[in-house]
Amino acid sequence: MMTPAEAQTYCTTLTKKSGSNFYYSFLFLPKARREAMYTVYAFCKEVDNAVDEPPSGSHPQEELARWRRELAAAYDGTPTFPVTVSLARHVRELSIPQAYFEELIKGVEMDLTTTRYATFDQLSLYCYRVASVVGLICLHVFGTTSPRAQDYAVNLGMAFQLTNILRDLGNDAECGRVYVPQEDLARFAYREEDLLHRRYKPEFTEFMRFEVGRAKEFYAKAARALDSLPRAERRALTVAEIMRGVYSRILHRIEQSGYRVLGDRVTLTPSHRLAVAAGVWLRSRLPSSTP
Repeated sequence: MMTPAEAQTYCTTLTKKSGSNFYYSFLFLPKARREAMYTVYAFCKEVDNAVDEPPSGSHPQEELARWRRELAAAYDGTPTFPVTVSLARHVRELSIPQAYFEELIKGVEMDLTTTRYATFDQLSLYCYRVASVVGLICLHVFGTTSPRAQDYAVNLGMAFQLTNILRDLGNDAECGRVYVPQEDLARFAYREEDLLHRRYKPEFTEFMRFEVGRAKEFYAKAARALDSLPRAERRALTVAEIMRGVYSRILHRIEQSGYRVLGDRVTLTPSHRLAVAAGVWLRSRLPSSTP
């Protein structure tokens, strides 16, 4: 078994190699909290890989069962995986509820049995589990867990996941998964067959305009929750605001492209992401008349 220091190095290396949009926001955290975020990200990534990229000869359901056992071991103080060895220290120091990680695993598990969502209510449960719950975990890392901060995290997680779904619409469909609600496709008379064949039609434009608008509503809800917080809590959420800056720009690019999401993936360059991060961080340090 790795030492906690070796396990932390493993998590940090995995996160840096990922190229994730989140990585650029983690850079603005103090060292101890940054290491906690690297570990949380590594846990999420490896659990996700258990379904999307399972080890050769393994079964995803069995892999998730192993992760459930290791999660329990992390909270019992007997972990053996590199990620859970590191996680054990952070969840103890930051008082992160085990139930959040269990919900995350349930969300990832949904990809094994569900490839279509009839309604937005059904999709919302998936988004909550794989994204909003991660936001609730992050609140413990950031140091603010008030009810309004939780509202912020839940809505922002929904916004992030909806942005991901729209950005990856074509690639996900090619892999047999259509996350957008079937009721929305029917509402705008855009056939799944056209999606699978990556066909742009006027109906697709109207459908995407509606979906982007829904994602924007969740960004707006998160912003209102943030505005209701005291300045100290808002500053504690600077890293989350960096993530919001990056992901809202991706959504804007989707809109500006005319919703061309069935081909190349809409992304921001590393320099653009870093510029967004620096700008949000600097604004968070400006004097404010709001208490």
